[in-house]
Amino acid sequence: MDLRILEIAANTENNKVLDGFTHKSKNKNPLCGDEMEISLIVKNDKIEDMGYQCKSCVYCQASVSLLSRKIKNKKINEIKDFLIDCEKLFENTSLEIQKKWKDFLEILNKKNIARKECLLLPIRTVLKALDIR
Repeated sequence: MDLRILEIAANTENNKVLDGFTHKSKNKNPLCGDEMEISLIVKNDKIEDMGYQCKSCVYCQASVSLLSRKIKNKKINEIKDFLIDCEKLFENTSLEIQKKWKDFLEILNKKNIARKECLLLPIRTVLKALDIR
């Protein structure tokens, strides 16, 4: 296992239940049973805060930890475009992504293809919370 995954997963500042959330979603990985619950506060088309709770592997925890820090104060459209591209990062290494999302390249890559479903669970849960498919 990659030490970087452990480092990212260790940051749990957003592992919380948000009071007054505007959007919420629960998701489960049918392959392994990982569970994810995400709550968001969205105002003026911008994500102000994100909280998460999960019963999951360290890959899923690393992904949700990074996501929870990176989407705050970003517009829904920016987030949506990036999250939809995340699926492609495992196949297409030449995919251009904006600088603000570059940290995700450390975990969403061919090296972790076996854990793709774990890494994408938080991303899919946010898309579901925002009602974007």
